[in-house]
Amino acid sequence: MRFIQFRLLNDLTKVTRVGLQKTNGKIVDLSKALPSSRSLIDALTKLGSKGLVDRATQNLTGDERDYDQCEIMAPITSPSKVACVGLNYRDHCEETGKPVPAEPIFFSKFPSCIVGPFDGIPYPEVTKELDWEAELAVIIGKQGKNIDPTEAKAHIFGFTVAHDVTARDWQFNKNGGQWLLGKAMDGFCPLGPCIVTADEIPDPHKLAISCRVNGELKQNSSTSQLVHGVYDCVAWLSKFCTLLPGDIILTGTPPGVGAFAKPPLFLKKGDVVECEVEKIGIIRNQIM
Repeated sequence: MRFIQFRLLNDLTKVTRVGLQKTNGKIVDLSKALPSSRSLIDALTKLGSKGLVDRATQNLTGDERDYDQCEIMAPITSPSKVACVGLNYRDHCEETGKPVPAEPIFFSKFPSCIVGPFDGIPYPEVTKELDWEAELAVIIGKQGKNIDPTEAKAHIFGFTVAHDVTARDWQFNKNGGQWLLGKAMDGFCPLGPCIVTADEIPDPHKLAISCRVNGELKQNSSTSQLVHGVYDCVAWLSKFCTLLPGDIILTGTPPGVGAFAKPPLFLKKGDVVECEVEKIGIIRNQIM
């Protein structure tokens, strides 16, 4: 199943709705099936992954909306955590000249970083080196702490596409060498367009991943290049903090980012960035 969050364009109250993305160009509105849930996180927390899928399955013939009637939002908003793994593609490690990490390197973004799959990305005045990073993102569906890697799959609700927008000057040369500010400015995590449930992606380590800037291919790799796999990343993070339904884990980016081009290339206002992951979809955001 492909879960989304959306708003009706003619709804002046701008109520967030949970829906299913269909292949026929329609959205199944699950508002009546989930009357007490205000968001996808809310529904996940109340029903669990299986309960939510079961409820959606029972309402596949529910109210249908046309895409042009809707504003497609990020499929997850206001999670408790947005955790990200750095240097997690072998070919990206080669690009940067850094050794392959023996353990996952985690940093964080804020919930305020999240914007929709087709929203504009604000260009902050404090940076001159804005860069792109296409990523596969994991959505947690079941609470867990100290999760064994062999049990991690049971804690995953599904997968989506993320763009780890990065201000390289603040990541590498400012703020004492910490990555936080360079990664966590407003709008620095476009997400979507949907969450594909884990049962539809039996092996998340065999997905093509790419990024285009103004139509030009910049990143083109596969999740087979992940240093630390999806399940290992979930298990590792759970050693340090309790994972909750709706938590997001960005699993890293492949080579082809602007900072390591020769000469380096950075985004400018008006540029359009498209991040794509096989079997999930494309997010398309303009730098504003």
